[in-house]
Amino acid sequence: MNRRQFLDISYNGLWKQNTGLAQLLGLCPILAVSTSMVSAVSLGLATILVMALANLAVSALRGFIPYEIRIPVFILIIAALTTVVDLSFNAFFHDLYLVLGIFIPLIVTNCIVLARVEAYAARNDPLSATLDGVMMGLGLVWVLGLLGGIRELLGAGTLFSGIDMIAPGLSAWKVFGDDYPGFLLAILPPGAFLALGCLIAAYNAINTRLAGRARRRPPAAPAGEDAA
Repeated sequence: MNRRQFLDISYNGLWKQNTGLAQLLGLCPILAVSTSMVSAVSLGLATILVMALANLAVSALRGFIPYEIRIPVFILIIAALTTVVDLSFNAFFHDLYLVLGIFIPLIVTNCIVLARVEAYAARNDPLSATLDGVMMGLGLVWVLGLLGGIRELLGAGTLFSGIDMIAPGLSAWKVFGDDYPGFLLAILPPGAFLALGCLIAAYNAINTRLAGRARRRPPAAPAGEDAA
């Protein structure tokens, strides 16, 4: 893999083909667990592990998987890896595991994971496939973190609520103080849709502005004319 390939895969995963803002995949966990930054990012990190390892496994085994049964095999691989992640969370982060609940096992049916396995890992080498899984996962994590942070900040006036489930001794940051009454809509399901809609609108606006700048940019002069 050369530097250009690395940058392309990273840019696609983090921005151009972002699963939460561009492809709009896996909206159920995105909206359900984003009531706080900690729970949102934690599910995103679990998804990264499954995506990266599933992409690696499928890419390494793609020559041995018959085309006709590829989808069931992909799901079996994803299910096995999700089970490992699920049991690990239960063993090492039990309180967080109880908060995330069913959404860790539901990574098996998350269309983000299956889509990348089918569209990319089954057609590319293991290194590129693993990097694609990591970058697609990181693209999901930053959207989850931002969405969770916005909803938690508006809804409860705090950030990093529940951090003690990961690092005992730490506590949430009360941004607006103890007297903040909270904005209930932000932490209810309608608030999730509204916040995600605002993020998608901002994402589209940024892309439109960048495209406009690219069109106004003068074309590069041919090498021969520079020499002349």
